[in-house]
Amino acid sequence: MPTARYRSALDDAVIATGLDAIRAELGVVDAFDAAAATEAEIAARGGPVLPPEVDAHRGWTDRRDLDLVAIDPPGSRDLDQALAAEATDTGYRVWYAIADVAAFVAPGGALEAASLTRGVTMYAPDRRVSLHPVAINEHAASLLPGQDRPCCLWRIDLDHEGRTLAAHVARATVRVREAISYRQAQDEIDAGDPRPSLGLLATIGELRRTLEIERGAVSLTLPSQEISRVDGRYHLHYDEGLPVESWNAQISLLTGMAAADLMLGAGVGLLRTLPPADPATVDELRRTARALHVDWPAGESYADRVRRLDPADPQETALAMRAARVLRGAGYLAFTDAAALAATAPADLVHAAIASTYAHVTAPLRRVCDRYANEVLLAICADAPIPSWAVATIAELPSVMGRCRQREAALDRAVLDYMEAVVLEQSVGETFDAVVVNHREDNRGGGTTAVIALAEPAVIATLDATPELGASISVRLREVDPAHRRVVFELA
Repeated sequence: MPTARYRSALDDAVIATGLDAIRAELGVVDAFDAAAATEAEIAARGGPVLPPEVDAHRGWTDRRDLDLVAIDPPGSRDLDQALAAEATDTGYRVWYAIADVAAFVAPGGALEAASLTRGVTMYAPDRRVSLHPVAINEHAASLLPGQDRPCCLWRIDLDHEGRTLAAHVARATVRVREAISYRQAQDEIDAGDPRPSLGLLATIGELRRTLEIERGAVSLTLPSQEISRVDGRYHLHYDEGLPVESWNAQISLLTGMAAADLMLGAGVGLLRTLPPADPATVDELRRTARALHVDWPAGESYADRVRRLDPADPQETALAMRAARVLRGAGYLAFTDAAALAATAPADLVHAAIASTYAHVTAPLRRVCDRYANEVLLAICADAPIPSWAVATIAELPSVMGRCRQREAALDRAVLDYMEAVVLEQSVGETFDAVVVNHREDNRGGGTTAVIALAEPAVIATLDATPELGASISVRLREVDPAHRRVVFELA
């Protein structure tokens, strides 16, 4: 993974002050009110408790025998998932343990209200603002290795080609054997003698990627700006990712698709949706490809062409940035009875990029909607009544998640803008190599600006000029203002 040579010239205290100002500006509050914090401490000390309206026969089965491994970024403490896999006569069996957050958050309490206000965990380079207090998010509910933990345990059976044969989720007590980073997991797999679950993760992940292509799903690789902290300094770099990250994501997608099928069958649930690509937008993208001299055969679909885009090629990177415009309008769709579901157009149920119906269920420590969706699924699989508190809240979740996702996106953009300014502050007057990756309307004063990507540091900025898409250009840094997150480039 490449690491930029550019790094922050400011110490942590100065950067933290800037990041705190951004959080204050966007209303991202770290501390919980006293009532929510007290509830969390009591729940963490008292241990998991079945939520109201959950029958005793739906308690936790002892599955501490499973050889579960959690794969997360280094240093993570809020561990939502852990995986085990095994080969079977019919194909494969995936065990996927998901943190049982509902066992620690009582319906109707101050902690539930706080989590619905926050919606998601908010991340910044210096710290995260968690969905729940630390006592829950990083201790009692987190699937920490070597600890007995309640979970929602998925059992998903696949055939030899990776297609789902059956899926079921139930409460269980598990003990994760080890938590490892993506780098550690990839190294273990590449060494050729991984633990069985990691070896099968690679196998199943590749099978599921093949099926993804068959479905016509969209796999779009964009330059990903990442901020890392090494030896007390912050770095900006482009993250190319590791194969194991894709394989791990396939398990989450597999689970979300199985969850959607179960909820649709029961007529109650919450789907993650994305409208189909607008034909006019795709036609415009084809014209852009011609302008960039990027080959796009007439019979090749949007999904197939963007899957082949090469991020190392400036013209294809520019097309990828434009292609992302097709994938807009993601949201959530709640349905609480079969009649409402029947009245919904089939196309409105689908996540177009996944080319399937899909639900968010695998990150309840980081997304509030997953907690309620899991409670619905546990009831469906137990053939028991769905708790009324879960059904009542499901209807509110599309607006809750929409609001919180907007704030999350605003925080991400503001933090990147700030860190770009901090990293570049000492380089005013210098020239940089860049590629024109997009053209867009300038909301400040009208007209059109170019979006440029610097090779190093990993900065994506605007230019008050419009060189042709895909052009490799030289730009000069004219002005930097970290306090206002402003970086101004001009043609060199």
